[in-house]
Amino acid sequence: MANRFIRPIKLKDKRKKEELQRRSEQKIERRVKDRAVSKQVKENTDFITHLLGDGADVIVRSFTIQYQPDRKAALVYLDGMADVPLVDKFVLSTLMTKAAEVKSDEDLETLIAESLVQTGETQSSPKMKDMMEAILSGDAALFIDEYEEGIVVGAKGFPVRSVSEPSTEAVVRGPREAFTESIRVNTALIRRRLKDPDLRIKDVKVGKRTRTNVEILYLDGVTDKGLLDEVLTRIENIEIDGILESGYIEELIQDDIWTPFPQLQNTQRPDGVVSHLLEGKVAIVVDGTPHVLIAPAVFSQFYYSPEDYYERYLISSFLRGLRLISLFIAMLLPSLYIAFVSFHPEMIPTRLGIAMAAGRATVPFPSIVEALAMEISVEILREASIRLPGPIGPTIGIVGALVIGDAAVSAGVVSPIMVIVVGLTTISSYANPSYNAAISVRLLRFPFMLAAAVLGLYGIILALMVTLLHLVKLRSFGVPYMAPFAPFRWEDVKDSLVRVPWPWMKKRPTMYKPQDQNREGEHPK
Repeated sequence: MANRFIRPIKLKDKRKKEELQRRSEQKIERRVKDRAVSKQVKENTDFITHLLGDGADVIVRSFTIQYQPDRKAALVYLDGMADVPLVDKFVLSTLMTKAAEVKSDEDLETLIAESLVQTGETQSSPKMKDMMEAILSGDAALFIDEYEEGIVVGAKGFPVRSVSEPSTEAVVRGPREAFTESIRVNTALIRRRLKDPDLRIKDVKVGKRTRTNVEILYLDGVTDKGLLDEVLTRIENIEIDGILESGYIEELIQDDIWTPFPQLQNTQRPDGVVSHLLEGKVAIVVDGTPHVLIAPAVFSQFYYSPEDYYERYLISSFLRGLRLISLFIAMLLPSLYIAFVSFHPEMIPTRLGIAMAAGRATVPFPSIVEALAMEISVEILREASIRLPGPIGPTIGIVGALVIGDAAVSAGVVSPIMVIVVGLTTISSYANPSYNAAISVRLLRFPFMLAAAVLGLYGIILALMVTLLHLVKLRSFGVPYMAPFAPFRWEDVKDSLVRVPWPWMKKRPTMYKPQDQNREGEHPK
């Protein structure tokens, strides 16, 4: 056969074809939005299979219901999303065999919904949009000839990761259960701990294409109505094609997008979420992620741990003090080193100054270059250790830091005191129980180092003042970020830098404006 010349497609023609396809998809989407379920089963199944592009996972099971009179029907579901054994045993088997044995005067639709379909959830709807959402969510859609409504059969059965320990929040004392990627498992873990009929769950679908389930949890009669309305309004006003993780929601609803500080807290621990709900906050659970968001959030709560309430108050207060000290070490130690070495050597004790001078005698770089090189190297090692496979990552991080640090000191590239400073800074950054707050401190370390290199201690104080002014200005859903210190609230300070005994904490934090300020289950005096 002679070779035929095939004219290449012009870019203009290709774009025109893509535009026509996009418009066609938009027309189909509009048709789904307004389309009603047809009386003809074949018409419904053809429309769904065409809309889903005749996917290999689209299962359409046509059959006949042997009942007065014989009726054609079809069940549509997605393989891998629906529980196939459940569909076969409790839906298809009963409709295809047992329906013929039933003697009843009820109409077929009522009989199916109340007797024949033996699943925990059935719901009828005349809208094709509801049928499509049910199928894409893992349920099955049942269509019956001459019936103007489809029946949604609860048959979700997609694979779900089992409950395990939290990977980002180490547990010493307390529950070792963590959230999973299933939104229903996550809400069950919360309800298991909070057996209160006032716990409310509002469902919102976010994302034009992903239609991700987002659920807002709060305690009715405790959570401030204004806070709840604000959270709901911000989430419902999100316009985006897809939500794949709770980080999307966090960035889209936060008050200030230019700050490095997190304005919502995320956690993997159900006990932590329950403790926040009891204070009058709102929890945002997103399907497909094990991280639950807490709103609002203040600066001090990122240095709390749920274990602070499981240990005695003296131990908890001591640990909070250690975390606060580690915050200042992680943020300021490299900049203080630069300031003392470059601008204020007279402030260093004589013997320590001589030792530092001897260590820096062979270093060819100024202190700022030395500090930046070491800090950036450690950050790269830390990031690499996270991305490497589990058993290898920590080993590579520790060995790499030791080998590189020792080699750098031996080569005279950095001073021994600089290695100590970087080591203390890195260890202190790990003391923060909140991962996203620790990243913010790691990021702020570099502006402080630059300020120290330019103006010494004066630059550090100036940078601290700018940071503090920025923190005071921040709001999280209307709550001052530096509460309870700015503005100052004595009642809320009892559970901030330290934790006082439980009998002294008879009130919920007033900064969240709870409707019921009294805590339940108070301890006797």
